[in-house]
Amino acid sequence: MTNSVPQVPNVVVLIPSLHPDHLLPAYVHDLIAHGYRRIVIVDDGSGPDYADIFSGLDALPECTVLSYEVNQGKGHALKFGMAYIAEHFPDADGIVTADSDGQHTSHDVTQVANAMITGGKGLYLGSRDFSGKDIPPKSRLGNRLTSVFFALLYGHWLPDTQTGLRGFTLDQVPMLRTIAGNRFEYEMNMLIHYAGMHIPFHIVPIQTIYLQENKGTHFRPIRDSARIYKHLFGNFFKYASASALSTLVDIGLFTLLNRLILPLIISNPFQSVLWDINIVVFWATLLARVCSSLLNYRLNKSLVFRIERSRGSLIRYAMLVVGVMLLSATLVSFMSNPLQLAATPSKIVVDTALFFANYRIQKHWVFRET
Repeated sequence: MTNSVPQVPNVVVLIPSLHPDHLLPAYVHDLIAHGYRRIVIVDDGSGPDYADIFSGLDALPECTVLSYEVNQGKGHALKFGMAYIAEHFPDADGIVTADSDGQHTSHDVTQVANAMITGGKGLYLGSRDFSGKDIPPKSRLGNRLTSVFFALLYGHWLPDTQTGLRGFTLDQVPMLRTIAGNRFEYEMNMLIHYAGMHIPFHIVPIQTIYLQENKGTHFRPIRDSARIYKHLFGNFFKYASASALSTLVDIGLFTLLNRLILPLIISNPFQSVLWDINIVVFWATLLARVCSSLLNYRLNKSLVFRIERSRGSLIRYAMLVVGVMLLSATLVSFMSNPLQLAATPSKIVVDTALFFANYRIQKHWVFRET
């Protein structure tokens, strides 16, 4: 009686690794036992102290170990491995990336691989469940916040934005290698890029495993979190800065027009003082808003969304400005009258929500590529 080798999808498992311990060889042997025959491991500059581990893995016929001397980061290791796989395994149906600490089981690798092969185009994400009691509180909170912010900014709810278990077909490798980032921020940039390109995400539920309280991770909480959130919020910060600058210009122009310029131009001794004040305020408000809106349009087009060709974007922007203004007034009126809520807090809540919605509408409609 012979031992049968399980049939697994025709994929290459890509494992970036830095300073591995005994868990990496154990994980690789488990993948081999489950039938995987193409495993590429990238030694991300671990140094001579870890040479025995990598040389032992490289001796396995199912494994290829790629090494370089200086640590470059997880993002660089992933792109380095992708390039090798695309060149040496062009017949593969796809790539599944996995972390080197054994948190992604062979069964879960197969789950993601099968979903990728049988499903449509997109990025397949092995998604952990963070609702369990055994999840470290920092991990639960950090992932939930990132998921919420990603949904607000990019319109996709991803339960596990930090997963390293991902699957994609080989034809996506050229695009993936152009995405910026060489360290942990690369994986967030990947999600942002797919959302911007309207390429679908596919969620594959997997086991939630934290070995040794996640002590094997090389994630630096402060520095790497700063890198990730810088890229997550980078474009939105530009949008918020452009909005703040436009608001300052609006207030400055209104003050200048209202107090200095328009009173000199609009002077009619036969009209009441009230009429003069009203007409000055009206024109000062209108002219200041037009100028600040044009500035905001130019900043968003050139610096925030960086769109060179977008026919009709100015008309769409004007429609959005008017629409948001009317919607804000309607919602605040509804909250103030039928619901009997204070007007000022209501306006703060409404305009904050519209501020986030405005960002997404401008990104996907006003400044869409044409």
